[in-house]
Amino acid sequence: MKIQEETDVKEYQIRKKKSREQTVKNMENKEKAVRETELETTKEEDEHVKEMGMLSLDRRRNHQIELLTIIGEVEGHETVSGSTKATKYEHLLPKLAQIENSVQTDGVLILLNTLGGDVEAGLAIAEMIASLSKPTVSLVLGGSHSIGVPLAVSADYSFIVPSGTMIIHPVRMNGMVIGVIQTYEYFERIQERILNFIVTNSRIAKSHLKKLMLDTSKLAKDVGTVLDGQETVDCGLIDAIGGISDALAKLNEMIDEFQIRSC
Repeated sequence: MKIQEETDVKEYQIRKKKSREQTVKNMENKEKAVRETELETTKEEDEHVKEMGMLSLDRRRNHQIELLTIIGEVEGHETVSGSTKATKYEHLLPKLAQIENSVQTDGVLILLNTLGGDVEAGLAIAEMIASLSKPTVSLVLGGSHSIGVPLAVSADYSFIVPSGTMIIHPVRMNGMVIGVIQTYEYFERIQERILNFIVTNSRIAKSHLKKLMLDTSKLAKDVGTVLDGQETVDCGLIDAIGGISDALAKLNEMIDEFQIRSC
């Protein structure tokens, strides 16, 4: 009987040891799988940033923020040259629709450093941003010129760095232009669309915006005005001077307020 009890104890100890070893092994395998998944996720995110200029920021204060960048030239229906950095509207429009439909995304941060580009594509992106139901903040880095102006003001709140600039000028057209009154009227209609959008989504008066756009004394070889960071705020085009920390702080604050209203 005693021998049987000793045997049972030994078998129990052996099973317990094997169980501990198996538990340790399972934990090691789980940690390895997590590391591999994180590595794959990092690679995917890096590739996404490289190809699209988009990234989901890590959760902070339980907020999921999507980062979008609008850089270089805003590409229209024709592909820009291979040496030119470009923002493609066929990338941004589906992404913005996905953001609006997502239950996980709480807000959007848009970084801008663009020389402008295609009017139709730029306005399409700007209208999409302006129509999002989720909080949006834009930050102008370097510059946001031409059609980049509507893009900058399309967010719920806009920032510009102190050294940032914005160029406001009339609409231009490449290619053949027919010298008739209808062409001028068509230009005016496009211009009105841009003016109305900017005025609707910022604090600047339309008369003042038009004056800046048609100024002939500021640019040596062009019509329009160059505004630096503080000037864009003073005229009501941009909401505030600030950097990335200010933009993220404001966006998190807006998300908190939005979530309270939604409850």
